[in-house]
Amino acid sequence: MANTLIDQFLESLWLEKGLSDNSLSAYRRDLDQLAAWLEQHGKTLMEATHSLLQQFLGWRVEQAYSARSTARVLSAIRGFYRYLLRLDLISEDPVCLIESPKLGRQLPQSLSEADVDALLQAPSVGRPLELRDRTMLELLYASGLRVSELVALRTGNINVRQGVVRVLGKGSKERLVPLGENALDWLERYLADGRQALLGEVRTDTLFPGRKGKPMTRQTFWHRIKKYAMKAGIDKPLSPHTLRHAFATHLLNHGADLRVVQLLLGHSDLSTTQIYTHVARHRLQQLHAEHHPRG
Repeated sequence: MANTLIDQFLESLWLEKGLSDNSLSAYRRDLDQLAAWLEQHGKTLMEATHSLLQQFLGWRVEQAYSARSTARVLSAIRGFYRYLLRLDLISEDPVCLIESPKLGRQLPQSLSEADVDALLQAPSVGRPLELRDRTMLELLYASGLRVSELVALRTGNINVRQGVVRVLGKGSKERLVPLGENALDWLERYLADGRQALLGEVRTDTLFPGRKGKPMTRQTFWHRIKKYAMKAGIDKPLSPHTLRHAFATHLLNHGADLRVVQLLLGHSDLSTTQIYTHVARHRLQQLHAEHHPRG
């Protein structure tokens, strides 16, 4: 019964909001965890009360889950019980009086321009596999794509003549992102010298194929990034979005307008992009302290 309800809820989210597979998987994990916890206490999802949900959230605190993670879980639970209420499957919302944990503004990890340059030069481009990786890194930094968007690219998404890439982002929203000359040069080199060597006899429109011509997974490319970061001597904390954050931060540091960065990143809400102004401001403060005579 629990799995059926969760499946129906996730299907409604997909239909109404067009959430990505990654977001839906995260919602499923969160609700599965709640269902398992309730089962241990002799209850089902339909029998959850305000008190039980408070205990569940308290258990997460005891298990040292972060406030940010718990806020995400609570968002999934809140949506689930509102869905049940809308269908008249429950008469009261057990989540309505539960407040989300207070979150501090988390600044994304970024790299300096020197770090990015070292990372981009780490692959040995004489090998088709590493030529592919160099091109992928160049495209990430030039366009600010999500890793999931990058690995999903098809050859038809790239217009070399116009210098743009067509991206299908979150919520199936399409956007056109310009590519710089550097990225285009590497892309043309990869298409001429690397891609067919990787594919052999395989026929596919996947732009950056993995094994046997199949699309690469996000996890595989993330491991590749970590490998090159280690080779480049970068010991800063990295995430799959490291080059995306660097793209946004460096644009703002060089005077780009925040709304332009919002469009390039594919953020539907400007408030999501505004976090980067804090990153850029921190950099300006550092520069002032280093170079001003009274810094």
